[in-house]
Amino acid sequence: MTKGFNIRPLEQKDREQWQVIWGEYLKFYETKLPLEIYSETFTRLTNSNNTDQNCLVAHSGETLHGLVHYIYHAHNWKSEYVCYLQDLFVLKEMRRQGVAKALIQAVYKAADTNGTSSVYWMTQEFNHDARKLYKQVASLTPFIKYQR
Repeated sequence: MTKGFNIRPLEQKDREQWQVIWGEYLKFYETKLPLEIYSETFTRLTNSNNTDQNCLVAHSGETLHGLVHYIYHAHNWKSEYVCYLQDLFVLKEMRRQGVAKALIQAVYKAADTNGTSSVYWMTQEFNHDARKLYKQVASLTPFIKYQR
């Protein structure tokens, strides 16, 4: 237990709360997805046979406070897989209580257990609050993202 919350893997019973939290994350990034994508993603994240896509949640009792999605994938420059931390979000009422940092550290621990030494993620330049935390737990790289 850390400051009134725990971290654990996403479970089937979390569907409704997970969808609300992920929806808030997507809204922050001005993105909308169809309900089919929510369903497909939740199924992937809770399928024990799909070990590449994962989700951890911060919770107190039955109440979820935040989530982190992370994906293991091959890398052409390494023999071991790398870990992409794709989505990280904490509900407003639980911010600045160590939840996001605990979720990142839980991904680090999972990656280490998996033999995956490299964990990386992206954020938007204007996400100043998150970037303050990221500077504490990771190193900023000089890479710029391009996308089609």
